[in-house]
Amino acid sequence: MIALDALVRLCPPPANPPPAVDWTQAEHTLGLALPADYKQLVETYGDGIFDETIWLLVPDSAYDDCDLHAQTTERHEILADLWEFEDKPAGLQEAGARVLPWAFEEGTGAFLYWLARPGQHPDDWTVLYNEGRGPLWEHHDMGCLTFLLAVLTGTAETEYFGYLYEVLKPTEHRFATADQTLGTTGQ
Repeated sequence: MIALDALVRLCPPPANPPPAVDWTQAEHTLGLALPADYKQLVETYGDGIFDETIWLLVPDSAYDDCDLHAQTTERHEILADLWEFEDKPAGLQEAGARVLPWAFEEGTGAFLYWLARPGQHPDDWTVLYNEGRGPLWEHHDMGCLTFLLAVLTGTAETEYFGYLYEVLKPTEHRFATADQTLGTTGQ
């Protein structure tokens, strides 16, 4: 909860709370439980974009690009095709290990995934960043909320989000809902 409080102070959530998520149904559809920190993020912010850069995926979004279920299916298919001719990242060499997307980077094709290992509790899943248009994967030994906070505060040890502070140099952080950014028609 400390990380969520810090994120809320840094980047205020929407004034109106996002729609409630039926977590039991969402997890049933995915066939696995989801991390508590992710549920806190979704319940606080809903679908949308942090600092015009990181889109948060949520179950049952009105927008396919922001829908956790739609993106999970699409990414699974894309990665299955990719791994027919490219090696999986080291963390996925373990039998039964899988990735599940939770966010993506605006305009780059890059995705943030959880690395879910067999027998591991979802709250212990770590973050994998895939550059999207290349073979590089970057592992972060933390959960999604802690990683997002580290990116927004410029403390994440990452090759990919440094431009947020080198180029954009935000003086204040902003979250825009999917409706604000994409319109209210959905799809």
